Amino acid sequence: MLDNTDKQLLELIQKDCRLTNAQLAAELNISASSCWRRIKSLEDIGLITGYHASIDRNIAGFAFSAIVHVSLSRQKADTVSTFVNAIRNRPEIMDCYATTGDADYHLRVVVEDINAFNKFLDEFLFPLPGIAHVKSNIVLKDVKQGGHLPFKIVGR
Repeated sequence: MLDNTDKQLLELIQKDCRLTNAQLAAELNISASSCWRRIKSLEDIGLITGYHASIDRNIAGFAFSAIVHVSLSRQKADTVSTFVNAIRNRPEIMDCYATTGDADYHLRVVVEDINAFNKFLDEFLFPLPGIAHVKSNIVLKDVKQGGHLPFKIVGR
């Protein structure tokens, strides 16, 4: 169970993971050693799973983005396992969600341009066993991304 200090700490880390332990402790009005122990504990239980930098995909040369809806022809364990393992190993797939509704999976794919996307579809996605249907929505503009978990802090 997280207390208010843990929740505030997680909010701070989500906003800027480059804050030093001393800066976090000062912001939370706790000692540096207590702050370090809290972070270590949150890492140990698997709540904090890593730290990363947010990179502008357009400036980095990945101007094309699409949401790809994938339906499998069958939900047999080996088909699903093959699909999931293949998806996990593709760097251009930023996110993958197993969902209910018309498609079994939704992928967020980021590549350099339309030609790279077409190659991704033709050489990787379409040949995967068990693919029944693929539908793509081209992203026109990133409205919001990289959101943070909305911790409820008592007394705020």
